[in-house]
Amino acid sequence: MKISVRNLEPTKAKLTITVDDEEFAPYLDEARKEIAKQINVPGFRKGHVPAKIVDQRVGFGAVAGEAMNKAIPEFYSQALDKKEIRPMAQPEIDVVEMPESANSDVKLKFTATVERRPQFDLPKLEEMTIDVEPIEVSDDDVEQRLEGLRQRFGTLVGVDRPAQKGDFVNIDLDAQIDGESVDSQEGVSYEIGSGNMLDGIDEALEGLSADEETTFESMLQGGEHAGEKALVKVKVNSVKTEELPELDDDFAQEASEFDTLDELKEEIRKAAAMDAKGRQATAARDAFIAKIEEDLEIPVPKGILKETVEEQLKNQPNADSDAKKKVEEEVEKSLRDQIVLDALAEELDVQVAQADVFNFLGSIAQQYGMDPNAFIQAIIKNGQIGAAVQEVARSKGMLGGMRKVKFTSNGEELDLSEFLSSDDEADAEVAAAEEDETVAAAAAAAAVADDLAKDAE
Repeated sequence: MKISVRNLEPTKAKLTITVDDEEFAPYLDEARKEIAKQINVPGFRKGHVPAKIVDQRVGFGAVAGEAMNKAIPEFYSQALDKKEIRPMAQPEIDVVEMPESANSDVKLKFTATVERRPQFDLPKLEEMTIDVEPIEVSDDDVEQRLEGLRQRFGTLVGVDRPAQKGDFVNIDLDAQIDGESVDSQEGVSYEIGSGNMLDGIDEALEGLSADEETTFESMLQGGEHAGEKALVKVKVNSVKTEELPELDDDFAQEASEFDTLDELKEEIRKAAAMDAKGRQATAARDAFIAKIEEDLEIPVPKGILKETVEEQLKNQPNADSDAKKKVEEEVEKSLRDQIVLDALAEELDVQVAQADVFNFLGSIAQQYGMDPNAFIQAIIKNGQIGAAVQEVARSKGMLGGMRKVKFTSNGEELDLSEFLSSDDEADAEVAAAEEDETVAAAAAAAAVADDLAKDAE
């Protein structure tokens, strides 16, 4: 097999692959055997038709076509390995020449144009020191958490007065366009000031008492009239206010296993400190990737960038130029990070076991409330197991890389061992890494989950 490579762009290459006759011959023989099982030729048992008869019966072109279906992907894969090209998308295959007969001097020749990972040298991780902002847990942090816990034990009590911000109201809504009702709801509970309903509703509700109503204009957020302006009539059925328990030892005993409020506060402070450490570890991760990219010129494949941006903008049909630019910048950064992590995983010779992948997919299935085994089988059936393997490799590569780097905070070395784990532990724990990015990182897997959920409905 002869291979020539032409770099069209820093992230795009065109391979021209010429296959020798002796290399292509086994694929032709295999194709003839498969075709022989499917045709009936008088005087021969099915599956035992001689090669020459098969060529005569179906034509050599059909045999060569069947052979190329299997041969081209395998020769393409071999060419990538030999030329150390790391593809980032499916190739565009073009057959330039193919033998016209069993005795033809013409060799199989095809081109493969593919967007590839750019080549660059990673910095020496062992020589890298990264400073991370220190963590602090203030009394305000503790008080905010305590207040959140207190609100969970609050009770709603009816009041005979006009509604005000922070009150909970039970309301009926009727949206009209040109005098015709297009949407109505009854008995809706809403906290005034929460801002999670129609624009203008907070201003309309403040000052109304039970059994009073008013109208206001607002843009509808959902349904077939989403984006249209409507006149909304709102009626208040009841007004309630939230009464919170006193912060004392009795509350501590009701809300926790502790006997005193001071003990509860101390536990809350410990939880806040642990969360802060987690945020610090996330900051260290982001700083690690940024440090690697700091002095590197890493171009992003234009085709993949364009395709990914267009896909994301499908969910934002009314996005203005600023919003589109923001999406493009986010996608470009995400792709650049992926490129770096792929290179890091390769340099560290990361090995991905089947258990790693299944644990990772199991965590995705759990987020979607699906049976892990059924979900994994769906991923395999949809040909997306490779994407999951790649994500696991990236996570393991990042953890391995971070273990080689020295992190500091306030001039002192920072111990992140509880978040980075040992190599053996990383194999088992990689599926839980970076909870805030798991679904995004497994977009292909999540897409399958969405499709399966829709089918179930």
